[in-house]
Amino acid sequence: MSSPKFRTEFEPRHGEVVDLVPGVSRLTANNPSAFTFHGTNTYLLGTDELAVIDPGPPDEAHFDALINAINGRPVSHIIVTHTHMDHSPLAGPLAEKTSAKIYAEGPHRPARALKLGEQNPLDASADADFKPDHILAHGDVIEGDGWSLTALFTPGHTANHMAFALDGTDYLFPGDHVMAWATSIVAPPDGAMVDYMNSLEVLLQTPQATYFPGHGGRLENAHAFVRALRAHRKMREQAVLDQIRKGRETIPDMVAVIYRSTDKRLHGAAGLSVLAHIEDLLTRGLILSNGPASIDGIYRAV
Repeated sequence: MSSPKFRTEFEPRHGEVVDLVPGVSRLTANNPSAFTFHGTNTYLLGTDELAVIDPGPPDEAHFDALINAINGRPVSHIIVTHTHMDHSPLAGPLAEKTSAKIYAEGPHRPARALKLGEQNPLDASADADFKPDHILAHGDVIEGDGWSLTALFTPGHTANHMAFALDGTDYLFPGDHVMAWATSIVAPPDGAMVDYMNSLEVLLQTPQATYFPGHGGRLENAHAFVRALRAHRKMREQAVLDQIRKGRETIPDMVAVIYRSTDKRLHGAAGLSVLAHIEDLLTRGLILSNGPASIDGIYRAV
């Protein structure tokens, strides 16, 4: 398989608890967009005592629906995959409401320092106020009532992204790193392509093969899909190299060709993905920069 087969069939059932497998249920926020699909998925783990994975965006209706879904049961853990505004902002209010502790890799941070004169186009999407109670490292185990999760450090989409494998099962919560409906955005300086590709390898070495992602529906046979994602990213990398060899001098020019069949509303995000590939190629010495390493840079193949 050289390209992933995306699956866009999904019923969000906003505000309604959807039971997925014993001990795992989903509540989807009503925040649909070109980047969030039908909305952000919040997961409830457990039965008598709960953990909440990715409480969601700062939306009062979603918070009320989440409290209704908890239905008076104790909440022992609030677990956050990453600190984008559609995933982590409700962690604080939920912790205040339930007295649960917040677990995550750390506060939001860029994958690299800003270059001279560069502005981060994704500043507005970052939850800069997020502060976890417990800092997680790769391989850490979180234990609750009848379940345990292994934390997997999977940077790329963000520098602090984590996935969580449900031990003793075939289930994994990949956050936004892998989703059935589309590729994940990798946008410098928030994320980095080299990290993203390395994190795909982490998931391929993890036995769980049924994913419950941050957006959209369940992903079955996930290892084959991850391998296809890896091949897809390699194809995009080659397309960027080809455009540079043909003398395309700016990222918008490359996007117009590489993403000509993509909705133009997404071309800005596509440009950031191209930039991520360029930064990776620069780091590996496969291209040289004739200008600033930014969206307006000019590049040539080695």
